[in-house]
Order: sequence, then C-alpha cells, then structure tokens
Amino acid sequence: MARFVRWYGSGPLHLLVLIASFALTGYAMVRLFAVQPWEVAIWFVGAAVLHDLILLPLYALADLSALSVLRHRADAADGPTVRWINHLRVPAFLSGLLLLVWFPLVLRLAEPYPGDTGLSDSVYLGRWLAITGVLFAASAVAFAARLRRMRRPGDDASRPPAGPGTAL
Repeated sequence: MARFVRWYGSGPLHLLVLIASFALTGYAMVRLFAVQPWEVAIWFVGAAVLHDLILLPLYALADLSALSVLRHRADAADGPTVRWINHLRVPAFLSGLLLLVWFPLVLRLAEPYPGDTGLSDSVYLGRWLAITGVLFAASAVAFAARLRRMRRPGDDASRPPAGPGTAL
C-alpha cells in the first residue's frame, strides 16, 4: 500500500473516485454529443476559452489583490495566527459558482424560465445576494471560532508551530 501511495500520490480510494468521475463525465458527454454535437462542441470550446483566457486571470488577480490588501505580519511574540484567506476564498468560490449556474435568472436574461419555475425573475438576484451573505457570515463565524480556539490560554497542544507560513 505504501508503494502505491508513493507511486500514485494518494490512496486507492482517490484513484477509484477519479476513475468513476471520468467515466460519468465521459458517459454524459457521449449522450449529449449524440443529441447536439455542434452545440456541445461550441459550448466546450467557449467554456475553455472563457475560463482559461478570461476568468482564470481575473480570479487569480482577485486572490492576489485580497492577499496583498489584507496581509498582515504577525510578530513572533503574538504567536501563530489562523490562516484567513480560505475563509474568503470558499464563500467567494461558492457564490461565484452559484452566479455562474444561475446568471440568466439572476441577471434577468432568461425568457423561458419564469414559466417553467413558476417564479418571477425578480426574486433571483435578492436570493443570490442573501445566499452570498449567509456564506460569508458562516465563514466569518467559522473564522471567529478558530481564532477563539487558538487564543485559549493553556491550550498549546492545538496550536500549530510558528513559522513563515502561519501568518496568513
């Protein structure tokens, strides 16, 4: 088992889940491609171009901006601090994913959907903003709980070792 982990980099369950996800994706692509080949090809190329040439540089720039604006250096006397950047990344990612999936409804660009859902298209923007607020609030609560846990006196066993990477 150790030899497999050294060779592959993770356990066999990871490899099994990865193979299953590729099989499911392949099956879905074959089924979709059989029905609408040009639409699927255009969507795939467009999604790859949009993601790789436009979105990836934008959210990499946003991440670097958040790091540079909110970075602070902890003094050695302060001890280790909690890594905060993932408490911004996770809710921002989930909010962006929801916007990506539902943008026609959030931005009121979809004509056929209100008849299909039975809802007016005016509710989606408010709901997306509310979900985004809840995601960031939950992340802030989790961050505060981690900070509180680290600041407890006499609880040195739960503290990570101080080092160059612990200031974030």
